[in-house]
Formats: sequence, C-alpha cells, structure tokens
Amino acid sequence: MPWEKQFDVSEALGRAMEAFWSRGYEATSTQNLLDEMGINRGSLYDTFGNKRSLFLKALKRYEATYQRPRIAAAARGRTAPETIRRLFDSLVSDVFADSARGDCFLVNTALEMAAHDPEVAAIVGEGFRDIESFFRSTIERGLAAGDIGAHVDATEVARALLGLLIGLRVLARSLPDRALLESIAGRAAALIE
Repeated sequence: MPWEKQFDVSEALGRAMEAFWSRGYEATSTQNLLDEMGINRGSLYDTFGNKRSLFLKALKRYEATYQRPRIAAAARGRTAPETIRRLFDSLVSDVFADSARGDCFLVNTALEMAAHDPEVAAIVGEGFRDIESFFRSTIERGLAAGDIGAHVDATEVARALLGLLIGLRVLARSLPDRALLESIAGRAAALIE
C-alpha cells in the first residue's frame, strides 16, 4: 500500500509556479524548487515527475488560476470599452504596485522557451489564443450593445489588442517607464472607439 503524502500537492505546485514565474525555467534549480516547495527530492519526482514536467504543470496552473480569472474579472459589470481599458490600466498599475507581479509568466515563458520547445509553445499559444478570444468576445459584446462603433472589426482589433498586451508585458519587464506603458494602454482603448 502506498504511503500518504505528507504535503499539500496543490500548495506545493503553487509554490513551484511562483518560483518558475519569478526566475524562469533555466534559473530555477531543482534545489530552489525543493526549498520553496518544502518537499524532498523523492517527493518531487514521485509526485510531479522531473523539473520539466513540474514546469509544464505550473504553467498550466498559472493559466487556470491566475490568467483566466483575471481577464474574466476585468469584464464583470463593465461595458466592453470599460473592460478593455480596465484590463490594460490594471496591467500598468501592477508593474508599479508590485514589481514581482508586474510581469506575466506566460509572456516570460514565451520569451525564454517557446521558440525551442514545441510543447511549451503549444501551452503558450493556447494561452495567447484565450486572450485573443476574450478580446474578440468583449468587442462583439460591445458591438451588439452599441458601445463600440460598427466600423471596428472584432477579429482584427482583438489581434491588435493581444499584440499590445504582449508588448506592454515585455516592456514592463525591460523598460518599466510609466508614461510609455500608459500610452500603450491608451492606444488599446483608442482601438475600440
């Protein structure tokens, strides 16, 4: 009979997600993971497999527990234009409110690994498609409500907004200049006027 785990698997995975999010895959050693997760090497391998499989699980957890709820929360009780503006404004605010969370695990991973790891690229691509889909459905909602002008093409603008969001996240990480980031947020809002 297998023994019972002496740690909370979900909590340990959350700690691994935080470690990878803050350092990236390559800079996070197995020992960093063990220290931050509060488990031993055997438990890591028995429960999560190797470092790479733990990373993939952590990236999927980020999508499910952080990214999706955040974009859904931006839409609650707001018009489509308010939703877009609120999301971009909150991204800019995050950069200056909490530098540890002003970046995006998905974008960080895209920059570090997606170009040379097809499985990681697939997860990142799915995350980006989710964001694009959110933008498109928000724009379509705004078009139906008359909050967004009929001249706006939902698919094209959703793609442009995705590009602006990714660009904002990259610049926030490498050039965290408030005026620059606010101008990107303003441009995002202007696309749906």
